[in-house]
Amino acid sequence: VIQTGKSSSKRNGFLTAISEMPVVVKLALFWLVFIVTAAIYAQIDLLLNQALPLQDPFHQPFLFGDASPVEGPSADHVLGTDILSRDNLSRLIHGAWVSLIVAVTVVAFGIVFGGFIGAFVGYVRGRSETVVMAGLDVVLAFPPLVLLLALVSIYKVRNLTLIALVFGVLSIPTYVRIARASTLGIASREFIQAAEAIGTKRRSILFREIIPNIMPALLAYALISAGFVIVIEGTLSYLGLSVQIPQPTWGNMINEGRRDIRRTILPIFWPGLFLTLTVVSLNMLGDWVQQRVAVRSSAL
Repeated sequence: VIQTGKSSSKRNGFLTAISEMPVVVKLALFWLVFIVTAAIYAQIDLLLNQALPLQDPFHQPFLFGDASPVEGPSADHVLGTDILSRDNLSRLIHGAWVSLIVAVTVVAFGIVFGGFIGAFVGYVRGRSETVVMAGLDVVLAFPPLVLLLALVSIYKVRNLTLIALVFGVLSIPTYVRIARASTLGIASREFIQAAEAIGTKRRSILFREIIPNIMPALLAYALISAGFVIVIEGTLSYLGLSVQIPQPTWGNMINEGRRDIRRTILPIFWPGLFLTLTVVSLNMLGDWVQQRVAVRSSAL
């Protein structure tokens, strides 16, 4: 009965939080849910050998004389086609998967590894904190974007998994700093001191008290950083340094569309719009979470 009450309370709290969202934040959340759902749908379609009602993003009818390049919106192609007569909507949805994988990997690496390391050194302090933070200072001395471009260019990384891992590893130092700063503020609170006074093990305090209380701050930053990472991935794709063509990404769609920009702007407009809406939505949701975290922290 107690567990049911707890789960019901959490569910009600979640629904209350959504109801308190400003309209623009609700729209941002709706867009993000749509993008995630569409990207997963596209991957299921590929696994089922395109059995679902979604156009093949790789089919190029123009090469076989079956269609003219760059058609406008129609019943068959809701958002039109690109210079090779490939369906824009299908390619946008499949391109969302690349952005989603990179963003999720960065958030996962940052929160799991960066969050734990930051919480640990922020609570334990001492020599471990000195060594870790000194190492991070060295790593952060190199601009992450420059380091990322160098790694991708030198090692010719064009695999989605490897690119996502590179993004994820480079995100860890910033998450460590945020987790450490949040931990330093929480570790001095009365409930932590009370737990220490009654002899609670430090490991238990770390996992049961500190990490749960720094998670909202990490999540707020994760949403904002995910938007930044999507922009970086799009930039790499535009430069031809991300996943290999013909795998569609929003960045390489913009790059391909610019070749025919004098005829029509649609092949550039759609991926640019999807990229902008996704990044703005992540930033708006991140700002909203950050405001709630600030209110929650002041109440602790």
